[in-house]
Amino acid sequence: MPTRATPTERQKRLGAELRKMRTAAGATTEYAAGLLGLDRTKVSNMESGIRATSADRVRTLASNYDCPDEAYVTALAGLAGNRQRGWWEEYRGSLPQGLLDVAELEWNARCLRTFQTVHLPGLLHLSGYARAVFSSAIPQLPQSEIELRVAHRIQRQRIWERDSPVGYVGYVHEAALLMQFGGRRATREQLEHLCVMSEHDSIELRILPLTAGAFPGAGHAVLYANGPVPQLDTVQLDSAHGPEFTHAEAQLAKYNGHLTWMDTHTLHARESRDLIHRIAHEL
Repeated sequence: MPTRATPTERQKRLGAELRKMRTAAGATTEYAAGLLGLDRTKVSNMESGIRATSADRVRTLASNYDCPDEAYVTALAGLAGNRQRGWWEEYRGSLPQGLLDVAELEWNARCLRTFQTVHLPGLLHLSGYARAVFSSAIPQLPQSEIELRVAHRIQRQRIWERDSPVGYVGYVHEAALLMQFGGRRATREQLEHLCVMSEHDSIELRILPLTAGAFPGAGHAVLYANGPVPQLDTVQLDSAHGPEFTHAEAQLAKYNGHLTWMDTHTLHARESRDLIHRIAHEL
């Protein structure tokens, strides 16, 4: 199979899981190469996501690594066997890889949970609000780049147009409702849109009120995506230089704990909708 110059986050994740499974079994790359009839370099490339592999090869490795978790192996085989091009591929070469990886992560997730402290959830943006967010970047983005990012962000909402929409819970700090990106009118329209979207069967919005005081985490935006099995969960964090991804067991446990805390301390969905509506009415 050919090598890739720039593997996606999903492809790198498959490779990382194959490496984890091999090291857990105490097997060497030479052993894996012998099983697959490849040279050692190709196995190393496969484990870094540079080289593609097949579902059959994943199962061959898992069997010989004595991996007992059939659900996990089936999920890995699914990662290897899924060669369909997603809608985000139309932006390849035009937008940073990290933005495409976020869209792919959302599309393939079983459910999504996010926490926002400054911006409102990206998956629920209107174009005017999104344009204001991207226009505030330093250094300033060209207008053509801004419009590409806006279009890409709006298309991410296609996860709710599928036959089986992705379940989504968005925890939002009340402070984010008060930030006027794009001015009063754009913010009011965005808040009213949140109220409408929160009525969707697959979407739940929960507001953390200002009166809640301190909360866990560093204040950056967090996306927790549940995979087909818990071992394939992923956390994505926002940063000034682009999305960051982590799937280390300790990090997954930490951010899952943060979001569990949010579930306990945020307002219920109806109360949250009422608060959003009130703030929008006051603008």
